Amino acid sequence: MRTLDVEWAKDWMRRSSATLTEHRMELIDLDRAIGDGDHGENMARGFAVVAQRIDETPPDDVAGVFKLVAQTLMAKVGGAAGPLYGTAFMRAAKASEGDLDAAWVGTLCEAALDGIVARGKATTGEKTMVDAWTPAIAAAKAAADAGRSPAQTLRAAAAAAAEGAEATIPLRATKGRASYLGERSIGHKDPGSTSTAYLLACAADAAEAAESRGR
Repeated sequence: MRTLDVEWAKDWMRRSSATLTEHRMELIDLDRAIGDGDHGENMARGFAVVAQRIDETPPDDVAGVFKLVAQTLMAKVGGAAGPLYGTAFMRAAKASEGDLDAAWVGTLCEAALDGIVARGKATTGEKTMVDAWTPAIAAAKAAADAGRSPAQTLRAAAAAAAEGAEATIPLRATKGRASYLGERSIGHKDPGSTSTAYLLACAADAAEAAESRGR
């Protein structure tokens, strides 16, 4: 499979809903340590509604899936996650047209990051989800330039995001609620970076499943 289509996008969202539900308590615990503790609940609830709406009114293309995700998260997810992820998926929708190739994966990550930065005004090293999206962009572009498939490119992006999330542990938070803790934020993994890594891993899982079916 050399392109990512609407069926991949829908599968991505269904897998994301299942994974965020599975890791709900982990994300809650991470957020309790340095935030207000609602990240896991908000993400699980928001993506459950996304999956339901995709099944009830299936979008016609990838951009349509992303628009539905953006609108749902902005309406249903509280805290910072709703506006940040909602803006990320809206930017991704605007960067999507038709079926998508490996090179587009970097564009997806870049568009998502641009939306997050525009909304949250964060940069790398501040213990936010930016620290997961930024290495994901670099990894995706490198994989696509090396001729990797969309699934391989997404897997590279997901692995880099997971490493970026782990790298937030020794950082001192300087953005958001976590910044109020100062030095006490050191030693904890950022929940937003963690959920970012899970979302990109689900995108890779969906692409690998589609690639297997296409063989």
